[in-house]
Parts: sequence; C-alpha cells; structure tokens
Amino acid sequence: MLIALSAALPLLLSPIEEPTEMNYRTALIDRFWDFAESADLVGLLDGERSASRPPVFKSEYTNHNLLFPNTGDSNYKAQLTNVIPQSRRHRWFRSMTSSQALAQSVFGNLHLLGCVHVLEGLQTEDGSPFLDYLPLRVELEYEVNCLGEPRPTSVDVLFEGPHRYRIAVECKLSEPDVGSCSRPRLTPDDANYCRDYCDGSYAPQRGRIERCSLTAIGVRYWDHVPALFDWSSEDDQPECPLRLTYQLVRNVLAACVRQGDLGGATTASPVHGHAVLLYDERNPAFLDGGAGDREFRNVSKALKVGSLLRRCSWQALAGTLGQVPQLGWLVDGMARKYGIEGHAAPYNEAGLRVLKPPVIGRTGAGDLLGLRRLQGSAPFWLG
Repeated sequence: MLIALSAALPLLLSPIEEPTEMNYRTALIDRFWDFAESADLVGLLDGERSASRPPVFKSEYTNHNLLFPNTGDSNYKAQLTNVIPQSRRHRWFRSMTSSQALAQSVFGNLHLLGCVHVLEGLQTEDGSPFLDYLPLRVELEYEVNCLGEPRPTSVDVLFEGPHRYRIAVECKLSEPDVGSCSRPRLTPDDANYCRDYCDGSYAPQRGRIERCSLTAIGVRYWDHVPALFDWSSEDDQPECPLRLTYQLVRNVLAACVRQGDLGGATTASPVHGHAVLLYDERNPAFLDGGAGDREFRNVSKALKVGSLLRRCSWQALAGTLGQVPQLGWLVDGMARKYGIEGHAAPYNEAGLRVLKPPVIGRTGAGDLLGLRRLQGSAPFWLG
C-alpha cells in the first residue's frame, strides 16, 4: 500500500510554476465561461465559447453582469442598476472581465443595503484601515471637477466622511497595469496627435512651452503634484513620473485636492483624504515585480506621506464581507462568478505580503489558478 501511494505521488504533484499574465487571463476567461454555462446565461451572450474571448452580454442583457440579492425585487434591482448612470459605464461593461461591473456589484449593494460600515474592519497591506472614517456619502464613478480636465477624472468608488475627508478607490481585476497616460500612446491617426503627442519625457517638446502636454491644455495635475510627491515640476526629466503611474496619481489627487469654499482656490493636502488600489491577488501584474506592483511602489516611494496610497485585495475584502451573514449571497456570488475566495488579509506585522505561489496540478491553467471551481471554499493560495 505504501509503495503504491509513493509511486502515485509524482503523478499528483508537479513543480511550482510562477503564474503569468497569459495563463491568469486564460484561466479567468475559462472560469467565466464555466460560470455562464452553470448559471444558464449562455443564451444572453453575444458569442460562443472561446479560449481567448471572455463572455460578453448582449446589449439588452447588460444588467445580468451584476450580482443581485436572491431576494431582491424589481425595485431594488432598478436601484442597483442605476448606481452607475448608463452614460458613465465603460465601453466593455458588458464583459465579465469588467472591473467596473464587479465594483458596482460589491459597493453598490453595500451602499443600498446600508452595510458600508462592515468595511471599517478591513485593513490594507500596510496595516492602515481601508476607511479612516465611516463615510457619510458613497458614489460610484464620481467625477472630479477641480483638476481642470476637459473630461473630468472619474473615480471608481468615492467615500466621503466627516470634514469632507475623501477616499478614492481604484478597482482592478484583470488589467495588466494601473493605467498609463494616453499622450505617449497617441498615433498620427488621432486628430489631436500634432498638438498633444508626448514622447514620454517631462520636457518641452513639439513647440510647447509647458513640460507636460496636459498642462498645455489647462489640466492642473502639476499644480498640485509637488505638494504631495517628491517630484519637481520645474526640472526636465527623461521619463515623466506620471507616464506609467498616471491613474494612481490621479486618484491621489482626486482624494487630496479640494476646491475652496464658495469657489475658492483649489489646494492639495494630505489631510484631505487618501487613495486605495483594490486588486485581484491572483493577477501577476499586481504581484511582486509585476507592472502594477512596480507602479504602485513608485508612487508610494514618491509620496511625502506614504499612507496617502494604500493597497488591498478583493480577496481580503471578501473575507471581511464573509463575517456578515446578511452578505453571504454576495460573498458566494464573488466566489462562483469571479473565483474570488475570501480570507483574512495575508500580511504580516511589517505590512509585507506573505502570499504563496500556487501549486500546479495536472489539469491545466484553470486549476492552477483555482478559477474553475464553481463550488467549495478552498482558498486560492495553496501551500
């Protein structure tokens, strides 16, 4: 018996392999198709199963991409659907990979059910609270109008507490990074290419006086960046500090820049708020060394007050929600649809992550990332 068991072990175990963005996304798409089939949603989708394309709902069935309470009536469903106005939905909101749909399912329901207070017990990686204050107001896709942007910054989730303290949450799921500046990505086919293209440096170019292409059209990021970051607005730099960190910097500014009373001047201060990056801890982009992780660290290092930017995983958030019986349906929905299994925040006393790499089985990427299970409560990280 012992001989037979020992002979079988090499077949059950294989070397540990680092997750890659490709097998992560492949496994995530595979999981979504399994979920669509198990939940009898295939007829609502605009295409057949594909290994490279996630399930996308037909436009008339867009709202099926949200998670609703089992007991929710039509009035409640309408309220949740309208938490984010149709005009502010992202282009690919209909895709199951939409982080906006996930954010609306989680934070929209918490808001409507009066359960936002459960987040008071949630800690971020550095041991700081997710919420410094119990919010008086919650708004999804909040538009910030004090940065001079032609198209105002839209914060995924904004909490506002006493004294107008703001918490700007940036929600990520399968994204490969935190979001970069669009100006270096302009091509000659874009109408504003000649005027606005930037080569990625922070220096005057293309006949502009200003060092930043956005500053040249009235955007005031660099009016406030020096107050919060150790980045000078007066010196040329071969690589603009905001090129790859753009989205995180915008969120810090959205939290910390405040319009004065009665239309007074805008000011930036660390006492005005903080930003949080919410990510999927299975996504290699946000693990140590990934693009999202590097960008987060670069912003954190540059901040004059480090706690202005914090980081937390969906898994840690789901673990906090799982402590509230009333939210069991939401925790189950996050697990069944997204494979997000709740657990306590996996950080040690020094605020360092203690995640372990996944153990690869013999059944492919889906099981490697723990995404194919539609039932059960085993944690994703094994070891």
